[in-house]
Amino acid sequence: MEFSTKIRLFWTHLMEHDSNSDTSIAGGIPIHIVDDDPAVLDALSIVFDSEGYSVIAHENGDAFLEIASESPACVLLDVHMPGRSGLEILKMLQARNYPAPIIVISGQGDIPMAVSAMQQGAVDFIEKPFDANRLLSKVKRALEQYAPDAAAAPNATAPFAGEELLTPRERDVLHQIASGASNKEAGNRLGISPRTVEVHRARIMDKLGARNAADLVRIVFSKPANEDH
Repeated sequence: MEFSTKIRLFWTHLMEHDSNSDTSIAGGIPIHIVDDDPAVLDALSIVFDSEGYSVIAHENGDAFLEIASESPACVLLDVHMPGRSGLEILKMLQARNYPAPIIVISGQGDIPMAVSAMQQGAVDFIEKPFDANRLLSKVKRALEQYAPDAAAAPNATAPFAGEELLTPRERDVLHQIASGASNKEAGNRLGISPRTVEVHRARIMDKLGARNAADLVRIVFSKPANEDH
């Protein structure tokens, strides 16, 4: 496998980081990287370690699942691995209502695979070879969006019946829809494509039993049964 180009990208990032910053910015936030390619694991570990993250590398999905209950702040998950695939791991984590954001990485990405990953709960999808700074930006955005206090944000959607059925990304999309954003506007704000917004919207409506957009808004703005007086 030709990897020299990717390695150069990572080392270029390191040199830029050293010249532009003298402090780490992640404060030891745990990042789990799951990939069967040792070169990818090494390169990504160097990049995230240089930014101050606490990196834990896994060469397959089963190794990660053994400690997944520790709930890292973010997971980078490869799709094509021996044993369980990344999509299988995603499905298992979704069944557990896994709280950490998961970014899927793949060297053989296509639209159906990306859609499938998002349907299984991934917050983003990126293809190899990728630019290190772009991946760092995606991780930082995911951490900001899924911070523990995110639910307390002033503009957050209030609790509603069925909210527990939605993944964190679906809640983000629903918040945008409830705020009146179009698919394009929601996609721009969340860093995903309008098509991905459509996929999430269809799944949200199916989970909440909404027949149309008006029905969906009605559900979102209705109070949970236990809040009625």
